[in-house]
Amino acid sequence: MKCFLGIDTSNYTTSLAAVDENGVLFNLKAPLPVKEGECGLRQSDALFAHTKNLPALFERARPWLADKQVLAVGVSEKPRNAEGSYMPCFLAGVSAASGIASVGQLPLYTFSHQCGHLRAALLSAGRNDLVSMPFGAFHISGGTTEMLLVTPDEKGFSTEIVGGTKDLNAGQLVDRIGVALGLAFPAGPALEKLASQYEGKIPTRPVKTEDGFVHLSGVENQARKLLETEGSPALTAAFVLDHLARVIVAMSRDFRKKHALPLLYAGGVMSNAYIRAYIEKNVSESFFAEPALSADNAVGIAALCREAYFKNH
Repeated sequence: MKCFLGIDTSNYTTSLAAVDENGVLFNLKAPLPVKEGECGLRQSDALFAHTKNLPALFERARPWLADKQVLAVGVSEKPRNAEGSYMPCFLAGVSAASGIASVGQLPLYTFSHQCGHLRAALLSAGRNDLVSMPFGAFHISGGTTEMLLVTPDEKGFSTEIVGGTKDLNAGQLVDRIGVALGLAFPAGPALEKLASQYEGKIPTRPVKTEDGFVHLSGVENQARKLLETEGSPALTAAFVLDHLARVIVAMSRDFRKKHALPLLYAGGVMSNAYIRAYIEKNVSESFFAEPALSADNAVGIAALCREAYFKNH
């Protein structure tokens, strides 16, 4: 059986995946270790962690690949398709992918981390039809909070930023408040669980958008003050997630004022069940990936690799 390999080395997770013509063969991940109380890694530490994680992931993949013929290798080489977009952590994946492609005399295709997120989300949402047409998308994670107008191109997708945050990223907000509450980084799943324990009325903060753009640093300040005055971690967690959900809906409405297109929601923050349910209730024709393909993964890179291969062969 023939398959296509994908590698992604983001600032949060080492990912290895493979797809064939029918679907996903495997989706392997290894989170990068972060010290207790800290909100992320330096790039040098992330690069070192990927270098340690990759051999173990390849070893875990051996049973799936034992009777498969790898036709091509895909890898994320930068955060997004934009001039000057660069993060050293992606060098680990590029190095591994280049070595595999050279030794195996295989085609090597490079993509952006963001394009991988978008492709994985389309695959998971059952919207492969959007691969060949324009659509709107949100990429919301620890390092990115962008509202995008997406069109297909030879590198996967061309993205125009038409909204987003002007200061703090949504994932940064979640992680900073989560760590302040004593949760481990990345704090998303634990913050969601904590918020679900709150049963009272959630205090609200007015949502203001400026043609699709927002500020989130004030939300962090209010959340910290709320924790100080109310002393309730569950209330603080619920406040943060509720506000983010309302912000994303407001941004979505700004998008729809200009573009009558389907909206795809991708990135680690979009794996949050509360936020997803709120958006689905308030935004028509909205599509989501399952949590495993919303957070960092290499499935999207493998799928883009498959499509690039068949375009050239």
